[in-house]
This record gives sequence, C-alpha cells and structure tokens, in this order.
Amino acid sequence: VQLVESGGGLVQPGGSLRLSCTNAGTPFRISSMGWYRQAPGKQRELVASITFNGIETYAEAVKGRFTISRDNAKTTIFLQMNSLKVDDTAVYFCQGVSLLQQNPYWGQGTQVTVSS
Repeated sequence: VQLVESGGGLVQPGGSLRLSCTNAGTPFRISSMGWYRQAPGKQRELVASITFNGIETYAEAVKGRFTISRDNAKTTIFLQMNSLKVDDTAVYFCQGVSLLQQNPYWGQGTQVTVSS
C-alpha cells in the first residue's frame, strides 16, 4: 500500500484547494479513508473521513467548508477545501484503514499554507 497525496500549496485566506489521495501500491480492503492534518507544535487531528459505505465525518472546525468525496472505484479520495483560513495551515495526511489489520496506512503528507 502506498498512499500518495497531491494538491497542496499556498493559497490566500478565503481561497480554495482540492487535495487528492490515491493508493499507488497494493490494493487493500478499505474500511475507511480520511484526511488528517498536523500544524506545527500541534497533534495530528482528524479533518474528514469516509467509510466504505459512504458515511462521512467532519471535524467541527471544517464543517460547511470542506467536503470529502471519492471516485467510483473507491480507491481515490478528495478533499475540497473552501473558505480557507489561516488556521487551516498544516500538513495534510491521507489515512487508509483496512478491514484486515489494526494499524492504518498513511501518506507522506502535503503542505497547505493559507497566507496573505
């Protein structure tokens, strides 16, 4: 399994970005996939997740601004981020949870910087 994120970058406050995460390695039986973020000096936190059955979960801080989605094959997920704020600045990580093992898979992370 090799989760690969893309789409990060520098954006002004109020702007939008779309992150993507796909598995470039061995397929795995997906229980859920999601996005986490980690800002400097802070713990990694859940941003949004989606289960195999399509149940979505969002952190309170991003509700109404971020939307998680996936492709029809359910192997690629996206995070549409609108109305970005300076506080959204962080490294965003893709996570994949397998039905067959306890430890999740992680991507390498992509930097999102919101600054004027």
